[in-house]
Amino acid sequence: MRLRHIEVFQAVLQAGSVSGAARLLNVSQPNVSRVLNHAEQQLGFALFDRTPQGLIVTPEGRRLMPEVEALFSHIQAIGELAEQLRQGEGQHVRIGSAHALSHSVMAPVLVDFRRQTPGGSVELVTGHFNTLSQDLLQYKMDFALAFGEQATQELIAESIYQANMVALLPKDSPVEGPVSLAWLCANDLLMLQQQDPLGQVLNRVLRENGLMSHSALYIKTYSVIADMVLAGGGVGVVDTFTARRYIGQLKIVEVVEPLPFEVILLSRRDQPASQAAIRIRQLIRQKVGELKGGPFDPV
Repeated sequence: MRLRHIEVFQAVLQAGSVSGAARLLNVSQPNVSRVLNHAEQQLGFALFDRTPQGLIVTPEGRRLMPEVEALFSHIQAIGELAEQLRQGEGQHVRIGSAHALSHSVMAPVLVDFRRQTPGGSVELVTGHFNTLSQDLLQYKMDFALAFGEQATQELIAESIYQANMVALLPKDSPVEGPVSLAWLCANDLLMLQQQDPLGQVLNRVLRENGLMSHSALYIKTYSVIADMVLAGGGVGVVDTFTARRYIGQLKIVEVVEPLPFEVILLSRRDQPASQAAIRIRQLIRQKVGELKGGPFDPV
């Protein structure tokens, strides 16, 4: 018997008539009769006796009933599982994130995901671009949220946010408005590491303007630069996500020279995303969209 034959047989058993089965299946009565007759022809015996009182299941048909009921119970379980997978339940998603983005973006995103998909689980690892890229290439994570940098051909980089870096000054600084890189260098500019995505931009623009910071400190973590400024250790340049966390604690101003950066979603080209991963990526785009147009961000 084909699955369609079994489906019609089950519907007739459930409804007690061809017309009732047609309503259950949302098809015409002739369609049900044709499929039922074809099933009986293939089997070589009748499933129902046609009597003036209606259809009566035959002994052969009755022998089939437990197996048919078990099959439909399994089909129903498959349908329920498919719906759970569609909603992301029961799926484990491995995400990498730049440290600064894990605070401003990933933390609220994961709260929303857990609320919307209580059956899903997430593993979040923070790291820098090279580490995140290597983990993706080794199938250790599903996707990563990172600051933009040149990715290998095996990876896809989707840009979801673009802005310019901003300057962090002590809260009691008398300076108002945009500051130049020359002014920052003269006031103990704390440097980002040269191999860092934001550090590459900063160092390139400094070279283009013939400038050099006098600081002997090269710091890898953006929030540490902010904490150094907070502790009176100089001034800094960071992304707008890190800067946003220090509103009220530091003075945050624009830099005269553009220091562009972007945020990307990084994934393997040959690895389709699960429904749960797709849902989290949607939440990330929504969260980043909410942050656009805020302080220091482009409209």
